[in-house]
Amino acid sequence: MRPTAPLLLVTALAAASLTACGGGSGGDPDTVKVAYPRSTDNKVRIMDEYLAMIKKQFEQRHKGKKLRLVPIQASQDDYYTKIQQMMRSPKTAPDVVHEDTFLINSDIKSGYLRPLDDKLAAWKDWARYAETAKSSARAEDGKTYGVPDGTDTRGLWFNKEIFAKAGLPADWQPKNWQEVLDAARTIKRKVPGVIPFNIYTGKGPGEAAVMQGFEMLLYGTGKDPLYDPAAKKWVAGGKGFTDSLEFVRTVYGEKLGPDPADALDPNVGTRVTAEWIPGGKLAIALDGNWLAKNWLPKGARPWPQWSKVMGRAAFPTRDGAAPGKVSLSGGWTWAIGAKSTKPDLAWQLVELLQTKENALEWTVRDGQIAVRDDVAADPRYRKSMPGIDFFTGLVEYTHYRPTLPVYPQVSGAIGEAMESVTTGDATAAKAARGYDEQLKSIAGGGNVRDGER
Repeated sequence: MRPTAPLLLVTALAAASLTACGGGSGGDPDTVKVAYPRSTDNKVRIMDEYLAMIKKQFEQRHKGKKLRLVPIQASQDDYYTKIQQMMRSPKTAPDVVHEDTFLINSDIKSGYLRPLDDKLAAWKDWARYAETAKSSARAEDGKTYGVPDGTDTRGLWFNKEIFAKAGLPADWQPKNWQEVLDAARTIKRKVPGVIPFNIYTGKGPGEAAVMQGFEMLLYGTGKDPLYDPAAKKWVAGGKGFTDSLEFVRTVYGEKLGPDPADALDPNVGTRVTAEWIPGGKLAIALDGNWLAKNWLPKGARPWPQWSKVMGRAAFPTRDGAAPGKVSLSGGWTWAIGAKSTKPDLAWQLVELLQTKENALEWTVRDGQIAVRDDVAADPRYRKSMPGIDFFTGLVEYTHYRPTLPVYPQVSGAIGEAMESVTTGDATAAKAARGYDEQLKSIAGGGNVRDGER
């Protein structure tokens, strides 16, 4: 049985305490400490293996220097919490940290990260990065605090064998939300015993639910539906927001999705990728481009047939309005801790992590969407996985979350609204009103404008 998230967090805390007190780099000028997330699935060690390769390169290039790897095995939200706890003290702060763009501005505001503009100005490779990727690590002060190591896009994965049993086409491409729901209803009726559709929801899955669940819906309802950059105001829960919640309520109210107890589990993503999809138990998944890496020979759940069984479709806008497709993109960065006593050596590690060769290696290993133009053009990347062209093509339709310090709190409020409609404790309209109240408290009433009605 897999440990619960709280137990994993306790384990991570204990491990980090030992690192800080006994094995941590502390004031050692010759040791760089790098903190990163380790998958809660013990079969997945993609980043561990990649960083072990980097460690050898680093120590060979910098004689007498050491790279200490600090893996944190926890759910995503618990990883965020642990990293922030570590960065508060010079004794535990990592020199280099794998930082989600979701959290980067919050950590910048808290003073946990070092600006990198002086380093980037002298680094010729920075010109290789897509501007959208660069902006994801740029703060309100105009400074850049991280180097992106990839991005991602999201769409619909569907099982063509289940679709055939349900009489649905192998080239399925829904044109609106209704067609997604209708396909799920058809599968429920004609192929009993499988989960028709998974959309992440609630507080347990955290940002996975908000970003690749709710925001995939919301950003298909109109322009700037969450934050209005021109007015510099957050947008209250109007019609698009309520419609998005109603979609989630319909999925779980009509039993088109997983059992709510499973859907609200923090580790539901592992079940989706390692159990439900390869086991033929889930017909449609609203998920990311990276899923297939789990099914490769060295993945968590090797599944040789996946490329023949699984189809892909773009997620549609609410009523099919232009551009007709929607995606959300995020990604992670390598950042330097503000309390690092060896920022120059830490930067040399970041440069090594992001040489063209190492960036290509990571992008291919982890099933990422390339953010460097030389990696995107490399034949190894273009041939790395079936469907990579499809997901790379979704960049044209993608959106990025507001890079503002209060976004994590806004995300938490959305997660609560999603959970209330998933469990049936609230209607979509009631949940939207509850969100509005929280939003005004989080952002300040003067920083919120009415939503689309």
